Amino acid sequence: MQEKGKLVVISGFSGAGKGTLMQALLEQHKEDYALSVSATTRNPRPGEKEGISYFFVSDEQFDQMVKEDAFVEYAQYVNHSYGTPRAYVEENLSLGKNVILEIEIQGALKVKAKYPDAILVFITVPDAHTLHDRLTGRGTEEADVIAARLARAGEEAEGIESYDYLVVNDTIERASELLNTLITNEREGQEEKNDAYRVSANMDLIRQIREELKEYSKGE
Repeated sequence: MQEKGKLVVISGFSGAGKGTLMQALLEQHKEDYALSVSATTRNPRPGEKEGISYFFVSDEQFDQMVKEDAFVEYAQYVNHSYGTPRAYVEENLSLGKNVILEIEIQGALKVKAKYPDAILVFITVPDAHTLHDRLTGRGTEEADVIAARLARAGEEAEGIESYDYLVVNDTIERASELLNTLITNEREGQEEKNDAYRVSANMDLIRQIREELKEYSKGE
């Protein structure tokens, strides 16, 4: 009988590089992972592709999927809705793949409630200043949207204790390999090897980032 894969929930601040990190993980270990594609009501950003980056749907289509119980979880983030299609997740887990869900904190907690064995990983940058620079460097969003994302990051930072692991995305290569190691150790029943990366072992860094984000919320 095929061993079921692990369900892995990835969350993190907007601008922390989650998408690039997931892409690197799948390129390096494509046989072991499946990245769930979320449905969203927001408009595509430059370079995003339908069915690969997201399923871009209308508010009406999204509401219908909710009524049909077609999502593992769904939530609102900065005035748009996001949801994880259930069928894709269940199919790939049964095939033995580790299924990655890249979702925000509301959805992560809903998944953990439904799938207690899910691994929750929070992706951060080394400090809030780096986060600000990355958001500004995108060049795709207005100043008020960037301010909203930084404010949202401050709120999200208060919920990091709900996660199992904290991964600092300083370089994509290091962070993607670390993520693969954490998941592999969990799957092989060797969780004790991951202790240095548990959220509980990194509270000093978390507190530092929280304080820095508060300074941005004051407009400093």
